[in-house]
Amino acid sequence: MTVPDVADHVLGNPDAPVTLLEYGDYECPYCAAAAPVLRQVVTESGGRIRLIFRNFPLPSVHPFALTAALAAEAAGEQGAFWPMHELIFARQDRLDDAALRAYADELGIDGSRVVGEEAQGFGDKVEADFAAGLEAGVGGTPTVFIDGRLYSGRVEAGALRREIGMAGSDPDGGRDPRPGRQRRWSLGRRRAE
Repeated sequence: MTVPDVADHVLGNPDAPVTLLEYGDYECPYCAAAAPVLRQVVTESGGRIRLIFRNFPLPSVHPFALTAALAAEAAGEQGAFWPMHELIFARQDRLDDAALRAYADELGIDGSRVVGEEAQGFGDKVEADFAAGLEAGVGGTPTVFIDGRLYSGRVEAGALRREIGMAGSDPDGGRDPRPGRQRRWSLGRRRAE
């Protein structure tokens, strides 16, 4: 199981038994596509899944990724990490300082604190996230871990649920009631015999 660091941003039940850990880059189009899927899996889990997001900006490929990561962290200091996270991904085609300031203002937080010198104070957090990602073997984004295990499938709700061991709103979470065993899920196809 992945135990969140005190500086981690957690979406969902902080005490959920299952942890999705994403390393992401705010300018990565694949991360933008993954964001609503991960949110959906957490929201529909009935409190059984939490999401932790850690920054893994790749500025050599995405020139505004670091600026956006700093802005999200600075928004978090004002209690708006997840709303800023969503807004940045929804509008990742424009992540300059003026845009990030406007996004913060739109969320009702102080836009001057999410860019420039004010945001630089969050550089240590972004560096720590990046270093943790490197240590975990992250090489690109998005990279998702499920309870500390690298997830190599597509970031799709059904695939994630199957990997986690739950199907939709199954009340027992998709787990076999016998200890240590998981139920196999039918994909609705029959093999020719």
